[in-house]
Amino acid sequence: QVQLVESGGGLVQPGGSLRLSCAASERILSINTMGWYRQAPGKQRDLVASITSGGNTNYADSVKGRFTISRDNAKSTVSLQMNSLKPEDTAVYYCNLKFFGSNYDYWGQGTQVTVSS
Repeated sequence: QVQLVESGGGLVQPGGSLRLSCAASERILSINTMGWYRQAPGKQRDLVASITSGGNTNYADSVKGRFTISRDNAKSTVSLQMNSLKPEDTAVYYCNLKFFGSNYDYWGQGTQVTVSS
């Protein structure tokens, strides 16, 4: 069972930057998509950004131009660079892994991002 361990997050002022990282507990060799979702209090969990093992990326409209997702296939890690943060970016951010052809989602434990002055 693959485990995802997240790091980063915290409190930042509006306009600031944060970087989230997520590492899989084992080397991932199969075709897959890794990504970040977020969930604010009282709201559903939504996709922020994803990246396939081939490097194709997808972003939510609300973060385009501000967030950048990247991955290191050799290390089975995925990162999310978040710039120009806004209060509405405040949420718990979850790392996600999905293997090609599978409907099963692996999730990290979540990391809090708070954007506030």
